[in-house]
Amino acid sequence: MDIIPAIDIIDGRCVRLTKGDYDSLKSYSSDPFSMARRFEDAGLKRLHLVDLDGARGGGIQNLKVLERIAKGTSLSVDFGGGIKSENALSSAFSAGASFVTCGSIAIKDREMTLSLLEKYSGRLILGADSKDGIVKASGWLEDGSVDVITFIKSYENAGFEYVISTDIAKDGMLSGPSFSLYERIMGATSIPLIASGGVSGIEDLKRLKKMGLSGAIVGKAYYEGLITLDEMKEVSDAC
Repeated sequence: MDIIPAIDIIDGRCVRLTKGDYDSLKSYSSDPFSMARRFEDAGLKRLHLVDLDGARGGGIQNLKVLERIAKGTSLSVDFGGGIKSENALSSAFSAGASFVTCGSIAIKDREMTLSLLEKYSGRLILGADSKDGIVKASGWLEDGSVDVITFIKSYENAGFEYVISTDIAKDGMLSGPSFSLYERIMGATSIPLIASGGVSGIEDLKRLKKMGLSGAIVGKAYYEGLITLDEMKEVSDAC
């Protein structure tokens, strides 16, 4: 299981939200690149980088942050936020992203998503974030009107490398991941699953590993000092 630290970006700063609420913003660093270097120096291999400005706006807003991190570190970056078109996707890959997460576009434009999967096979991740079991789009501000399990299953054999799923009610709450949701997803589909949201410490990561997830994203638990880089590396190395 890959342990994947997260950096969420607003106005070029490293921030965290709670339950996706932009009014709950808390800033942790004005230098996302230095934060990424910290993860790299600890021996972690991947990074989940989210352009929150892009997620709620018209397209990618923090491309320069992605480019600096992707080209200035050895981290394998999966990037999301503001992917509204093939041009945006191409820009993210040109800036150095290893993977790009397709969330809103996969909800709103299936035809385009399937076309992108043909062209970028093995490099796309399905974003399947939900609240009360219903997928959400556009920085979680829009209701996707489809059950999250049904949504994931609709893309099961389409070519996504992974699915990242966040239970929005758990996001930033430090109360533990949505284990029951992940059990349901893994019971319904074979797409490798990455957990996101709610991790409160190393025991959560060990439980997710035992369940057989492909990865787990760690954000607020690290920034609030509830889990260390050494602990994240320990679980990652033991997988």
